Order: sequence, then C-alpha cells, then structure tokens
Amino acid sequence: LLYGYGSYGISSDPGFGPSIISLLGRGVVYAIAHIRGGGDMGRAWYDEGKMLNKKNTFTDFIACADFLRDSGWVDKDRLAGEGGSAGGLLVGAVANMGGDRFRAILAVVPFVDALTTILDPSLPLTVGEWEEWGDPYHDAQVYEYMKGYSPYENVEEKEYPAILATTSLNDTRVFYVEPAKWIAKLQETATNGEERPILLKTEMVAGHGGRSGRYNLWEDQALRRAFVLDQLGVRQ
Repeated sequence: LLYGYGSYGISSDPGFGPSIISLLGRGVVYAIAHIRGGGDMGRAWYDEGKMLNKKNTFTDFIACADFLRDSGWVDKDRLAGEGGSAGGLLVGAVANMGGDRFRAILAVVPFVDALTTILDPSLPLTVGEWEEWGDPYHDAQVYEYMKGYSPYENVEEKEYPAILATTSLNDTRVFYVEPAKWIAKLQETATNGEERPILLKTEMVAGHGGRSGRYNLWEDQALRRAFVLDQLGVRQ
C-alpha cells in the first residue's frame, strides 16, 4: 500500500498507526512516497510540485510505484495507492496517468474536480488556493495546465484500478459533489469488470475529517483497509 500527499509543502513523516500495524501483520508492505509538492526535502521540493509544476507530484508517485514493483518489494499485480484530500487529487490523477500500476486506489475526501472548484472565486477557499494551484480564472495557461491533470476532466474509456472514494455530506473543504461526479463518470466510462469495482461511500453526518469519535474513526479505517485487503487478495 503506497501512501502519498504531496501538496502545500506538507511533509509526510513516517509515524505509528494502529491500522497500519494491522496491515503489516497480514504481510502487506506499507510505503510512504515523499513526492514533490510536499516539504520533505525543503522549499525547492515544494516549489517543484505546485502550480505549473504540479504534474511532478503525480509522476513522482508513479516512479515510487515503479520502484516498489521493479525492486521486488511488492508483487507487480498487488499494489494499492492511497491519498486523502489533496492526496485524493494525487491518486485520482495517477489513476488516469498510471493506473495500470495499481490493483486498487483508495481516495479519501478526494479533491478530484479541482478545475471546477478553483474556477469559482465565490467559494470560501478558492482565492487563497490560487497560491497553490495557480489562477485558472484569469490565466489561460493555468487553465489548460489544470485541465490536463484534473482527475474528473481526464477519465478515459479503459480499465482502471478498483476504486473506493469516501466523502462526507458536510465537508466544506472538498464538497461531496466532487467525488460523486468523479465516481459517476468512472462508472459510466471505465471498462472494469466486477472484480474491480468503482465505489463511493458518503457519510451523511460528517465533515472533512470524517465522523467524530474514536470508534467511528476505527470503523471507517476498517472499511478502507478491508477494501484494500480484498483487492490485494489477503484473506486471513
């Protein structure tokens, strides 16, 4: 399971997580991709993965996937990718650009209709976000560049990884309509068979961070882990 984020200069530091331990105990390799757009290697690392350099974030993640497969760390047919929020944009773009590397994609509150959102300055977060993505509303070059990677805009008629997207009705950062539109378009367009489902789970009373309470959090994590384990063929 390859995890990535790669936006806002945020570093993806390795850390302890009980749900990750449950994967390791079942023989799953867990990897964190320190891709451009994050801050793992300083300011330049961030600058090389934002605005008109954003596609570096996605190709870096694909390069990490290729390394895991080519080095023998993982079975080439049993690799999953995970990302949330801006990391959901990451795995959504990767599903279009390099989805053949992955058996499954887990997209948590994913920012997958980025161009539509960043074109609307009436939304509360949009104008501030222009510093991260660029301003497609006033700049044609930024518009064309974002259109070239925004996950919703680039869905193709081909086989995709199995995909589970999760969202929340009251999410004010990434509106639930983004993953809903994305999954609907994938279900209409992708050539997947039943063994590679494309699914959406919507929490009716929750926000960007999901349901409140530790037990609800654990239930959400268990669902996502079960989806990945099923697709990777881990049965115990």
